[in-house]
Amino acid sequence: MTKEAEPPLDERIVQVLRHLGIARAHIGARMAPDWQGLATRQTDLVASLTLVCPTAIDPNALSPVASRLVVFAGDQGPPAEQLRKSLAGLPAATLITLRDYLGVLWADVAADRTQEMGTAMLDSLQRVDLRHRSKAVVLPEGEGEVAGVAYRIRGAGPPLVLLPLALAPSQWEPLLPMLSAHYCTIILSGAALGVVALLEERGRSGYLGAVRNLMDAVHVRRGDVVLEVGCGSGVLTRWLARQTNGANRIVGVDISRYLLHEAAALATKEGLADAITFQEGNAEALPFPDNSVDVAMACTVLEEGDADRMLAEMVRVTRPGGRVAVIARSIDVPWVVNLPLRAALKAKVETPGRMGSGVAARGCADASIYRRFHASGLRHLTLFPQFVAVTKTEQQFATFQQQNLSTLSPEETDEWWTATAEAEAESTVFIAYPLHCAVGIKP
Repeated sequence: MTKEAEPPLDERIVQVLRHLGIARAHIGARMAPDWQGLATRQTDLVASLTLVCPTAIDPNALSPVASRLVVFAGDQGPPAEQLRKSLAGLPAATLITLRDYLGVLWADVAADRTQEMGTAMLDSLQRVDLRHRSKAVVLPEGEGEVAGVAYRIRGAGPPLVLLPLALAPSQWEPLLPMLSAHYCTIILSGAALGVVALLEERGRSGYLGAVRNLMDAVHVRRGDVVLEVGCGSGVLTRWLARQTNGANRIVGVDISRYLLHEAAALATKEGLADAITFQEGNAEALPFPDNSVDVAMACTVLEEGDADRMLAEMVRVTRPGGRVAVIARSIDVPWVVNLPLRAALKAKVETPGRMGSGVAARGCADASIYRRFHASGLRHLTLFPQFVAVTKTEQQFATFQQQNLSTLSPEETDEWWTATAEAEAESTVFIAYPLHCAVGIKP
């Protein structure tokens, strides 16, 4: 029997709001797959849209709500300049710049700029409320779930729906006291939303194939203690637990309580709660004794902090003879955008580092990972690059596509869509991104 397809995310969010008796709400979000359907297909529901440090925006997707759009953005790094250029095509939108701030996916913006963000956000929301005479609602504080989307209600006032803030460890929590004092805040979460949806997709995509190749080089043995550093939603931790069939102790550590909560819930749902231990911890100071695990692995995590400290910590906690395994994103290798584009445009959209999540100042997202493994004292190295192909059926494709479209001229955008239609007719559409992989043994 074929499993019935889930409704689009925007329709599921509408179901939540109908369940709560809400016809129109302010929306706060970050990741495009969360808000795009609301902005383009549910515009009557959107009283206003606040985007917090988006990686990129496509003006065409936001034009229906441009007059109700507020964007918070840092002023550091290439994405900041590109956001300003994109917003130039939406003159009715409001840009609020966070000075001296790098708004990468893992930035904890609500914690870092609580007062600044809260004050500016309340000001913009209340201006909309005065203009449109928004109606207050009073709902019992509590939690629930509708259509696979979890909700949590705090405060009273005009409804404000808060969607996840990517990898930010604190999410919206630091702002909730300010916001819920004036608004009925409805915080949404679950496996269908935000970065959890993106991470969970790894277990159904070519990314899992890359992880499988990495673990083939690791040679996990029966009884090994396996530590995943930066486990996120636990999708790879659960995969490891299934692969080892209970013969190993699997531990997932992450700095984000939000992601750990989702990881534990998903492990319980799949009957794997007893096979995995999830623990809060910083990859730069792992909460484990020296020489306490047999395998320490991290998949696309060393980009998000001090890579040398993370690698040193992974080596420290690994027993002599144990293995350390890492996958790192690559900003030094061209991507593959399999569309029939002119050579000049194809070269532009395949430029290394053009798409993706960015890199912290001391992060590693290039071939230096190979030298770092040797410098860390690891020996018997296995080093190899890989490509992961992303198709149009995957959420990540839409993210990559939007990152590209946000930087293209109108003529280039037309060429992109024409080429996409042609490739779709041939079933040849994909975007492939490069990874660097390394495995070493601790002497």
